[in-house]
Amino acid sequence: MFDRIQLIDVKIGSQLVGQVAQTPEQKIVFEYSPSFLKTGFSISPFHLPLKPGLFTAPDEPFAGNFGVFNDSLPDGWGNLLLDRFLISQGISLSSLSALDRLSLIGSNGMGALQYFPDQKIQSEFSSTELAFLAQEVHKVISETEYSEHLEMLIAVGGSPGGARPKALIKVNHESWMVKFPSSLDPPDIGCIEFEYSRIARKCGIEMPQTQLFENKYFGVKRFDRKGDERIHMHTASGLLNASHRYPSLDYSEIMKASFALTRNINDSYKLFRRMVFNVLTGNKDDHSKNFSFLFSEKEWSLAPAYDLAPSGGFNGNHSTTIAGQGQPSRSNIFDVGTQIGLKQNRLLQLFDEVYENCASIRLGHW
Repeated sequence: MFDRIQLIDVKIGSQLVGQVAQTPEQKIVFEYSPSFLKTGFSISPFHLPLKPGLFTAPDEPFAGNFGVFNDSLPDGWGNLLLDRFLISQGISLSSLSALDRLSLIGSNGMGALQYFPDQKIQSEFSSTELAFLAQEVHKVISETEYSEHLEMLIAVGGSPGGARPKALIKVNHESWMVKFPSSLDPPDIGCIEFEYSRIARKCGIEMPQTQLFENKYFGVKRFDRKGDERIHMHTASGLLNASHRYPSLDYSEIMKASFALTRNINDSYKLFRRMVFNVLTGNKDDHSKNFSFLFSEKEWSLAPAYDLAPSGGFNGNHSTTIAGQGQPSRSNIFDVGTQIGLKQNRLLQLFDEVYENCASIRLGHW
């Protein structure tokens, strides 16, 4: 079905960024191309600085992969689709290397990075009809019916991260991501997330454009695309080598990393505003992959907020801690800002703005 991979070319557009290989000791290594060293940028500033030589990936937390390339790989839903398809083709999942999986993403991933040889799953059948896609998603989730369109589901929604089923579609020639309920979601999760996005925007949080398709499917305009241009995107998880599968970061660490990367203190205040919103509204699924950064026009910036919805988090705790606490108090919230030197009077103003504007979805004890 596909060739086993020994060497991956990483590209942005037609430009060769570098190559990923696996040593005889099963270590993943990366090297920038000479041309990219002259004209490019560090694709992962904290762990892959723009300089010559081989970089070797740590064993953890990404099973020997680099964080920036792990960002390109799917999570729960995408892995479910891909693994089911590979098993149906008689391929042993345990035999797949990280290079094999990057090749299976190929040019179909989020962000700007593309991987060659490109062996992405393609389908002879395609559809962007949301009701049909939702029906096929339900077949996969329920396991009561067999979907004959696994390849199509992989092609339209197998590359983004996250556990919820998704489809990448075009709306008026613009790129959008549409979500469908997972087996753990309430049936009206689309309406709930749309309401959260509306109120988050009201609270002053920078959000992509959102829409409720057919009055039930939540959609968000992709910020890793600008027309036909692909924007390089890096999650806090990949940037900081921090797993999103368990609590691995504190908001103070994300804010410090943000300032070190963007050199823009306003991004730190934006993160504080998001933290307040997440705490007040019960979005505890605020893990390290739900914060991202974009590289565009030769500089890094904080990406707009996404995946804002009520959730139980990690054993009832926030996935990203607040001054070390998974169930924070008001003082813990301000401790985070104080730890990184943000101005107290501005923090009070931001807190009050969010508090007042999220009243309709705010948790009772606040």
